[in-house]
Amino acid sequence: MFFSPTLFTYFARHFISYVLSIFLIIMAIIFLLDVVEFLRRGASKETVSMALILEMAILKAPSIGYKILPFAVLFGSMMAFAKIVKSSELVAAHAAGLTIWQILIPSISVVLTIGVLWIAAINPISSALTAKFESLENRVLRNQNNALSLSPGGLWIREKNPNGHSVLHARAISNDGATLSNVTIFIFKNEDEFSSRIDAKHAKLKTGFWELNDTVLITDDGVPKKVASSKLLTRLTVDNIQDSFASPTTMSFWDLPQFISVLEKAGFSAVRHRLHWHALLASPLLLCAMVLIAATFSLRLSTRTGSKKWILAGLFFGFFLYFMTDLVFALGLSGRIPEVFAAWTPVMVTTLIGITSLLYLEDA
Repeated sequence: MFFSPTLFTYFARHFISYVLSIFLIIMAIIFLLDVVEFLRRGASKETVSMALILEMAILKAPSIGYKILPFAVLFGSMMAFAKIVKSSELVAAHAAGLTIWQILIPSISVVLTIGVLWIAAINPISSALTAKFESLENRVLRNQNNALSLSPGGLWIREKNPNGHSVLHARAISNDGATLSNVTIFIFKNEDEFSSRIDAKHAKLKTGFWELNDTVLITDDGVPKKVASSKLLTRLTVDNIQDSFASPTTMSFWDLPQFISVLEKAGFSAVRHRLHWHALLASPLLLCAMVLIAATFSLRLSTRTGSKKWILAGLFFGFFLYFMTDLVFALGLSGRIPEVFAAWTPVMVTTLIGITSLLYLEDA
């Protein structure tokens, strides 16, 4: 039977209303909790105003929205399908010759569209807002003033010290940032008063300092002075350097492949960024899997037996999937399994379970 545009529009609007309502309710609750948490963390800081707290909560909201979207789709789908069952619309649709798959076409089309729009259009905006949020959080709440950036031209590190700050540039990196080559360091007093420049062939990160070899020191008098080795105090560690790179959530889906390439060419691990990129790529299919799982549990309510049992089972499965996804992601981050498997396995397994369950339900 041909699926009429009228029925498609009706089921799609019905589905969107429930998913959007659940999404907005969860977002509102999390937004309020974030405001309370930021107020608690900023209570002892005179520079933190209510306007700044609200700004930080708003900037953080898009990244939270990405995390809760699959659950909003799951819970909203279950409510939408339960409504179809209880109003006998499912029976009427079956009487008109529609199969379960035809009834699910509008919902799957909607979540596929949402998923593609999210990673293609919303994600670049979300990543920019998240980057601004993390910068504000580090500066206002954590009092962290160190900055690190990586570009095709090398590594740049800015670090504050009691007398001013230093800017380090290295053209080559090895040992995950523990060893730098062709290093240039500019040392400033206060904010903008030049103090000295150090050129070194190699710099090795030790506990509490950089060990510089084959160095040339140029002070403010402009006279170069060769030194076999010297030290530059630092609070950085190898882990700090790794963690200081832009987190995957602050980078657009479209910018991640280039940044991954830069990281790997510089000698750093890009596992975290590659895993996030594949997770974004798999997110539309994950939303479809949530619809299939919701249909598996909600459409069973037509049997009129154990309705609460099936609803609770669906909710439990959603949280279980979240736990297993985090577990597999942790294995991917540790390098125990490839990033592609870590990102795609939970989605593919959930999709196959949903399809199999619906095939069994339709034949029952």
